[in-house]
Amino acid sequence: MTDINDETRDQLEQDIKESEADAAMEGAAEGDMAVIDALIAERDQWKDRALRAVAEAENIKRRAETQQNDARAYAIQRFAKDLLGVADTLERALQAAPQILETDPEGPAAAMVTGLELTQKSLLAAFEANGLTRVAPAPGEAFDPHLHQAMMEQPSDTVPGGTVIQTLQPGYALFGRTVRAAMVVVAAKGSGPAAGGAYADPNPTGGNFDAKA
Repeated sequence: MTDINDETRDQLEQDIKESEADAAMEGAAEGDMAVIDALIAERDQWKDRALRAVAEAENIKRRAETQQNDARAYAIQRFAKDLLGVADTLERALQAAPQILETDPEGPAAAMVTGLELTQKSLLAAFEANGLTRVAPAPGEAFDPHLHQAMMEQPSDTVPGGTVIQTLQPGYALFGRTVRAAMVVVAAKGSGPAAGGAYADPNPTGGNFDAKA
């Protein structure tokens, strides 16, 4: 009877030791998982900070570019407006070129017209190089209130309503900002080929003034 009790006690002690060992291993495993979870959380936190830093750097870069463009535009805007008068004078002179060439197709007048064309081309190239873009919508181009100024509205059987019929005076935009809106004639509502010729051609003698140098 004593031997059985001793064996039972020894078995119980062994079971207790094994249970304690298992509990210790489980506790260690839980502790390791807690450490891993903490590392993952810290990694995610640093990743979020890095992404925020990159986004902030991009925002700073864009703001700096915008401020630089604004400063440059402000510096040359007044000078650009003064030059628009020169561009308009060249435009008007070239509009009269066909009549001049009819009377003197190969004489000094023809050479003068060629010189005016080259001058206009050089001036527009200088404008483009400094961010000043010429705005002269072609017939049928959609009317843009940010870039165009409607001087009049009239019916047309050639272009749809709400589009440009003719450019009276070209406009200019500096780095996307309107320096001077293009003066245009706009087609009235209901205009277009679907009108079946109900409207006469509002400009039978020519197109708009957007002559290419």
